[in-house]
Amino acid sequence: MKIIAGLGNPGPKYETTRHNAGFLAIDRLVDDWKAKGPARREEAEVYEASVAGEKVLLLKPLTYMNNSGRSIGPLFKFFKLMPEDLIVIHDDLDLKPLTMRLKTGGGTGGHNGLKSIDAHLGSGQTGYHRIRLGIGKPGPGALISTVDYVLQQFSDNELGELDPLLDDVSRAAEMILRGEIRAAMNRFNTER
Repeated sequence: MKIIAGLGNPGPKYETTRHNAGFLAIDRLVDDWKAKGPARREEAEVYEASVAGEKVLLLKPLTYMNNSGRSIGPLFKFFKLMPEDLIVIHDDLDLKPLTMRLKTGGGTGGHNGLKSIDAHLGSGQTGYHRIRLGIGKPGPGALISTVDYVLQQFSDNELGELDPLLDDVSRAAEMILRGEIRAAMNRFNTER
């Protein structure tokens, strides 16, 4: 059993915002892997797929970004998972827009969704895999706050450019599920 959780905020207002890159990735995985669902469980929209001979739950926490751990933590504990059984897909301000980086473990980088997950998984459980999706950040002197920036809708052009990145997310997630994290990092942690 594996869990892939995409982080975001529920509701149509946030559907195509930068902060919902994780939700958009889960939507792509649901389509690519013909996942069944959704069901509602532990304050999450949950889909079920079989990938590489493994049962995979695809989660969209409905708790809002800053409380993502509230839905992920209980499922992680219920299925008695280890950190390597969890993949979290989230937006990252520190990466250039439309880039992807894979990482296992490490700090939260100030990301409130990751802070919540770490708090709900418990100590020693932070070695899970992360698929970080670059959204960039406002430049120096920008007239928009970081909060407003992440909650801003992707433009139609950006959504079009996001499509190949979501294809890469699907391929990277499948490689991680097959235990090929190093190969996935070598393939995808390069400049686009």
